[in-house]
Amino acid sequence: MGSLLYSSSQTADIYPVSELFLRHRLQVVEELWESVLRQECGQNMVELLRQLRDLCSPEGQATNDQASSAVKLIEQLNINEAIRAARAFALYFQLINIIEQEYEQRQQLSRYEAETEEIESERPANVNYSSNQREDDAPVSKGIAAEFLRKNYLEKAPVKPKGTFAALFPYLFKLNVPPQQIQRLIAHLDVRLVFTAHPTEIVRHTIRDKQRQVVQLLQKLDALENHSGTTPGAYPWEAADVREQLLEEIRLWWRTDELHQFKPTVLDEVDYALHYFQEVLFDGIPQLYKRFKHTLSNTFPWLEPPSKNFCSFGSWVGSDRDGNPSVTPEITWQTACYQRKMVLGRYIQSVKNLIELLSVSMHWSDVLPDLLESLEADQSQLSEVYDALALRYRQEPYRLKLAYVLKRLENTRDRNLALYNRETPTNQDSPLYRSGADFLAELRMIQRNLTETGLSCRELENLICQVEIFGFNLTQLDIRQESSRHADALNEILEYLQLLPQPYNDLSEEQRVAWLTGELQTRRPLIPAELPFSEKTNDVIETFRVVRSLQQEFGLNICQTYIISMCRDVSDVLEVLLLAKEARLFDPAIAVGTIQVVPLFETVEDLQRSRSVMRNLFELPLYSALLAGGYEQTKADNENSSPPASSPLTPNLQEVMLGYSDSNKDSGFLSSNWEIHKAQKSLQQIAENYNLNLRIFHGRGGSVGRGGGPAYEAILAQPGHSINGRIKITEQGEVLASKYSLLDLALYHMETITTAVIQASLLRTGFDDIEPWNEIMEELAARSRQHYRALIYEQPDFVDFFHEVTPIEEISQLQISSRPARRPSGKKDLSSLRAIPWVFSWTQTRILLPSWYGVGTALQEFLNEEPEEHLKLLRYFYVKWPFFKMVISKAEMTLAKVDMQMAHHYVQELSKPEDKLRFAKVFDQIASEFYLTRDLVLKITDHNRLLDGDPVLQRSVQLRNGTIVPLGFIQVSLLKRLRQSQNTTATSGVIHSRYSKGELLRGALLTINGIAAGMRNTG
Repeated sequence: MGSLLYSSSQTADIYPVSELFLRHRLQVVEELWESVLRQECGQNMVELLRQLRDLCSPEGQATNDQASSAVKLIEQLNINEAIRAARAFALYFQLINIIEQEYEQRQQLSRYEAETEEIESERPANVNYSSNQREDDAPVSKGIAAEFLRKNYLEKAPVKPKGTFAALFPYLFKLNVPPQQIQRLIAHLDVRLVFTAHPTEIVRHTIRDKQRQVVQLLQKLDALENHSGTTPGAYPWEAADVREQLLEEIRLWWRTDELHQFKPTVLDEVDYALHYFQEVLFDGIPQLYKRFKHTLSNTFPWLEPPSKNFCSFGSWVGSDRDGNPSVTPEITWQTACYQRKMVLGRYIQSVKNLIELLSVSMHWSDVLPDLLESLEADQSQLSEVYDALALRYRQEPYRLKLAYVLKRLENTRDRNLALYNRETPTNQDSPLYRSGADFLAELRMIQRNLTETGLSCRELENLICQVEIFGFNLTQLDIRQESSRHADALNEILEYLQLLPQPYNDLSEEQRVAWLTGELQTRRPLIPAELPFSEKTNDVIETFRVVRSLQQEFGLNICQTYIISMCRDVSDVLEVLLLAKEARLFDPAIAVGTIQVVPLFETVEDLQRSRSVMRNLFELPLYSALLAGGYEQTKADNENSSPPASSPLTPNLQEVMLGYSDSNKDSGFLSSNWEIHKAQKSLQQIAENYNLNLRIFHGRGGSVGRGGGPAYEAILAQPGHSINGRIKITEQGEVLASKYSLLDLALYHMETITTAVIQASLLRTGFDDIEPWNEIMEELAARSRQHYRALIYEQPDFVDFFHEVTPIEEISQLQISSRPARRPSGKKDLSSLRAIPWVFSWTQTRILLPSWYGVGTALQEFLNEEPEEHLKLLRYFYVKWPFFKMVISKAEMTLAKVDMQMAHHYVQELSKPEDKLRFAKVFDQIASEFYLTRDLVLKITDHNRLLDGDPVLQRSVQLRNGTIVPLGFIQVSLLKRLRQSQNTTATSGVIHSRYSKGELLRGALLTINGIAAGMRNTG
């Protein structure tokens, strides 16, 4: 049966031979999808979808003639038909997302196996490689298609492997990278991935459950059949039965509401984030360590692997209070308890499994004295366990020991539940584990006993690895708050105490630093125990107090990072340090603290100012002593002696966060990327001047307009000295599903990030230090920023244009986040609008303006100076300079998703009659820049079509573009009706539409869901 949405000729262009399996799977799903629509909506709906899809050009773009035909067709639909059509397309997108995701997982697994086999079979022993070999001489992959297509693909398109340990270590060996240098890097390797919630996660938890069920059934179908027929040994009816189950599941999905029924709470978001740990990461992280250890030993058997927690996780979910009044100190406390509940539940199940597994009898195996001694101690502490099980396990010491372990875990879980509810635990005196370290010690004792008697247990090794990585906390919670909140809190406190002759907020920066430095020298309390202040100020104070409580209950590792968003001055950091001192998180007498203050520089001006801010901070004796580990440690360092470190923080390490979203919104794509690049270089140099280590925290979003894109290439594009084996990256809520829903995808993603960190740290290109290149980029960035700001901030009609022709107001009504779409200024201007809905709106209209606007003009002005020579130079940059290639590649990816004809339809249909002329001028300006940027990117990349260099991504984009077009037409129609209804009600108080405002809003929101699924990102 042919595909409903793609003709055979189009399909042939989209799928190369290597992707026949993907094509087959898509056909299966489309057939199921069509069957569901026929059963649920009738043949007329199927025919309607055919008509709408046929209105698109073969390239998947809207045209003016087709737009007018689509408008006539859609305007004839009643609200129910329009909603059904929108839901049908949205369902289609989510189904093909599942298919592609499953296929990508097969690719990664196939690639990993191929590279490992090739490395192990072809690596000659005792051979010295020349260090001047070209990068192209590195081992190549054996393909990325399914197993039975691998050979065919390899013959046509060999691909250099990248992003896996199996490819990296032989490559380092081939380049003669000194093993000692590799070992030093591995020893302090630190990759931290921080989950966030505030980006718009558009899909309901319930729908995610349906998607997982579809994935499981598809995998079952894969096991029963392949592209050519049924797998030998399988009954013919089994595959048909699975298809029937798929049909039933998709029908249930169709009858499930896509929209959130209520605005999610913060704890709902916590639950959503923890799902990925529960389903994938808890079991996946130990496998990542095993991959690293195994592939390292294949090439460098004498090197020691990293610590098991070289890749760890943090979270902002439940702790990021920047602009989110729903994140209270109590919520943060409950989040920590919630995380511990999840991890304890997994440990309890693992220990139960070990009890079943470790049935070793003393009749047939020796037992070391330390295990017997621990059993005696356990008997006195947990007599009820002994009374119940001693007879049953009298000759099975491991089972008895694990029964005691299980009881302690259960007591720990029960106590945690009481703490979550803020109740006094009833089992305070019961034996339990105060920390994961205590639990780990007992597991290691069991492992040591097994090893000494010649046994091993893989399940026990996995559990030990999990405890080393996750402990009892699962993730580290980062606190984040906006800088002005701290200043306002201190202003109110000092006015109440009447300590200053004028308000604190009226002080100059020099006066603030002088007063804060002096106040930080004393242990005298500043804040009373009882808080007589406003709710906002009390919230700030209580936040620091809850961090202290968290550290006391969960250990220092639960929360050690306090991030200051919109950080602009030294005083912003000192204010947080002073508030930390008041909560006993910092002792000024010895300059030792248990919390690290992390400035977040976001706007372009703040990025440029970051150099002087950090330099001035490092010059303060108190702050430099805090980083060193205290005054005693500073004294010892000066005298070259080595007293025991008294600080729980990593000594001489400064973390700085750089924001991609606001700098992009502020100055455009090219300028933002360049300013962040420059800031990293200068901050690293400043840190080295003060003998400090620097960890850059990259606040990347899911979309290109907010710093998103392939992480591997992005890390390799960082300035060479800014990585040094350490990196911290936000993993935004909107991309968690695409990266962490499936085990092999998650493993590959984490492996590529780790590989890129090692590669960027050891193999530095030096191109970032070529001053003439930097001068050219500085010029390009300045021109791009000027052109971008001329539209966004100087074009008088732009703000009205944005609010009228994009669905920004409707997006604000989606129940998709606990966080408001705007900062609490009360104004509907661009400055108060958060970067997430800003990008989301442009994505819906298919303009995607934040990801490319200004690039074309900057490039063209540079080419105008010396057309031929400068074009050669830009092409050379693209080939040789990782930073420049990353920027151009991101722009190219976004440009491929843009549809200016569809965007023009939004402008024409959603503009009020009196605004059409002025909005047309704004659109013409945007369209002109798009075509200029597209043409120049094609020239620089030497591609005939966008994404010719990445056929897999090209296919993915093309697969979606065409079907988003009719969904866009439906969205415009519903938005138009909704706004007309609202305007009529506002002027006359009477609704003349035959549909209620609620029905129209619901339809519009469903189209927003569908387009987000089709574009594979939101904000």
